[in-house]
Amino acid sequence: MDHFAAMRTLDVWYAHLSEDELEQVTRQATSELTKAKGDDGKGKGKGAAKAMRKAEKRSQKNLQRARARDSLQALSKLAEVVDGGYRIASAPPVVVPARDLHATYGIDPEQLEGVVLRAFSEYRRSLQPDRRQLLEKFEVVDWARKVVGVGSVGTRAFVALLEGRDAEDPLFLQIKEATSSVLEGPLPKSQFRQPGERVVQGQRLMQATSDIFLGWSRGAEDGRYFYWRQLRDMKGSAIVELMVPQAMSLYGRLCGWTLARAHARSGDPVAIAAYLGTNDDFDRSITDFSQRYAEQNERDFAAFTEAIQTSRIGAVQGV
Repeated sequence: MDHFAAMRTLDVWYAHLSEDELEQVTRQATSELTKAKGDDGKGKGKGAAKAMRKAEKRSQKNLQRARARDSLQALSKLAEVVDGGYRIASAPPVVVPARDLHATYGIDPEQLEGVVLRAFSEYRRSLQPDRRQLLEKFEVVDWARKVVGVGSVGTRAFVALLEGRDAEDPLFLQIKEATSSVLEGPLPKSQFRQPGERVVQGQRLMQATSDIFLGWSRGAEDGRYFYWRQLRDMKGSAIVELMVPQAMSLYGRLCGWTLARAHARSGDPVAIAAYLGTNDDFDRSITDFSQRYAEQNERDFAAFTEAIQTSRIGAVQGV
């Protein structure tokens, strides 16, 4: 944050880490460890350098996987060919296509079709004109309800399969429910008309490169709001559980830089840097909070698994 506080306004806005820069940072860290190998006299430095080289190769593979994570790959994973065209494959309880909603949830798919198309029309209007024109080259051919990650438990989520020029020109969109911010209790009401717009505008503000199809719409029921994005747009993720300490340290620095850049774009980097100060009080506070939060997660998970084992709640396991 000190670094961003010293930068000019436009330089902060345009700051980003490219794929080439990420690879360069990783190679540099590996090179520094390799030069220092054996300095401890016990070969630990050599082992660390070897582990870092493995981490570098793993990082390159992750980048390659990310490049392949697009709508065409999603088509091969989530769709099947029926009567010469693609439709979303049924994989309950994770993926329930519109045609199976009645059998699974008692919902009439024909009744929902109009709702989905109206929501799609509203979502399309939320896009910038150039992106709206791009989206108009596609039409919705199928949609499904889809279970999403832990952070979205309790909210509704859907996926929609769109088709462009032909069946081999797909676009998968994800529709996720957006709820009111927890800050709207102690703080004033959001300036945005609905939570979906708040989520989208927040992402556009903080991210160096946002999904071009980010948009929002209302749900069919009062109080239901959604935001839309591509299901897969070459996003990648680090496999943290396989990282050696040196790679974890590098990853932590990259995450810190990214988080600081987001706050520098959305807030006042000088004021934030001044608040953080020059001593380690803030660092220790965050470390203490993180440790207590992790311990609370452990307790919560233990209570959750006990509730399943004692049949207080039902759960489908091994999905």
